Amino acid sequence: MRWIPRFTALFSFAIAIVLLSPSFQSSPPAEAIRSSSRLGHRFPFRCAPAFRNADGCRRRPPANSGEIGICDPSLVHVAITLDAEYLRGSVAAVHSILQHARCPEDVFFHFLVSDTGLKALVRFAFPSLKFKVYYFDPAVVRDLISTSVRQALEQPLNYARNYLADLLEPCLSRVIYLDSDLVVVDDIHKLWSTSLGSRTIGAPEYCHANFTKYFTPRFWSDERLSGAFAGRRPCYFNTGVMVIDLARWRRFEYTKRIERWMEVQKNGRIYELGSLPPFLLVFAGRVAPIEHRWNQHGLGGDNVRGSCRDLHPGPVSLLHWSGSGKPWLRLDSRRPCPLDALWAPFDLYGHSR
Repeated sequence: MRWIPRFTALFSFAIAIVLLSPSFQSSPPAEAIRSSSRLGHRFPFRCAPAFRNADGCRRRPPANSGEIGICDPSLVHVAITLDAEYLRGSVAAVHSILQHARCPEDVFFHFLVSDTGLKALVRFAFPSLKFKVYYFDPAVVRDLISTSVRQALEQPLNYARNYLADLLEPCLSRVIYLDSDLVVVDDIHKLWSTSLGSRTIGAPEYCHANFTKYFTPRFWSDERLSGAFAGRRPCYFNTGVMVIDLARWRRFEYTKRIERWMEVQKNGRIYELGSLPPFLLVFAGRVAPIEHRWNQHGLGGDNVRGSCRDLHPGPVSLLHWSGSGKPWLRLDSRRPCPLDALWAPFDLYGHSR
C-alpha cells in the first residue's frame, strides 16, 4: 500500500469538526484550525478492534459510560503528542500498547496537541479508548526555541513534554511519556511499575555514549556552564521514553529549570539538538535507570542521512525509530529498512490491507 500525505483541503475539515462537535467550540482556534488542514476531508485510519482486559484484571465499565475517573490510582497513564505530521506514528504506538497490554482497559492516554481537531480522529480509530486531549499553546515555547540540526526538532509540540506536570491533572502523580515514532511489544504495566526511588524521572541510560558531543565547545570551555555537571556522572538518555514522577517534578519546579537553560541557549549557542540537551543539563546523572529493552532507540538512523540501523544486543520491549528516518515514510517510498517490517503490523492507516 502506498500512502501519500494529504496537505491540502484541510481548513474545511477543521471547520466541520468545530461545527459538529460542541466540545471543540471553546478550543483555542486560529493556529489549531490551520494545522488541522493537513488531514483532508476524511478519516484516513481504520478502526482498531476493541481490546479487553484478560482474566485477573480489574473489570472496567465502558470508556464512554462516564464512570471512568481520571484520578483512579489503578490506571496506567501514558502521554503522547499528536500532530498531523507524526499522527500515523502516534496511532501505531497506541495500537501496539493496547495489543500487548494484559489489561488494556487499565491504560489511560493523555494526548498533547496543538490541533484540537485530532480528537475526533482518535475516537474514530479507537472507539473504546480511555483518553483526554490537552491543548498545548505553541506560543508558550516559541520564543525559547533555537534552531536545531533537524527542523522537526524545532516544532513547539516537541517541547510539550516539559510541561506535563502543568498540563495534566494535579491528582496524577506519575506518567509514562512516549514519542510518536515507536511501538511497544511488551506489557506497558511493566514499565509503569518501575521504581524511581528518589529520582524524578526514569529512563534507559547509555553511559558508553560520548556525552560531550551533545554540547558545543563554548559550553565546555565556560566553567560557569559546564559546572552544571559538577558532582554528577552524567550519561546520555533518550527523552522519547520516560517514566516521570509528576509530584516531585512540581515540587522542585523542573519546568522552570529547563526553561532557564533554553534561555541560556538563546543568548549563546551551547547545544545543537532541540529539546534533549536541556533535559540532560537538568537530569543527567540523576536518572533512575530502566532496562535498555524499553528503548531500542536510533532505528530511524542518524539525523542527516537516516541510514538503516540494527537492534542493540539484548531483549526488546520497545522499538524506537528516533532519528530522521521514519518507518511509515520509508515503507511508502518502497525503500524500507529491514526493521521497518516490525512497525508495519501496528499501522492503521488506510482502509484496506
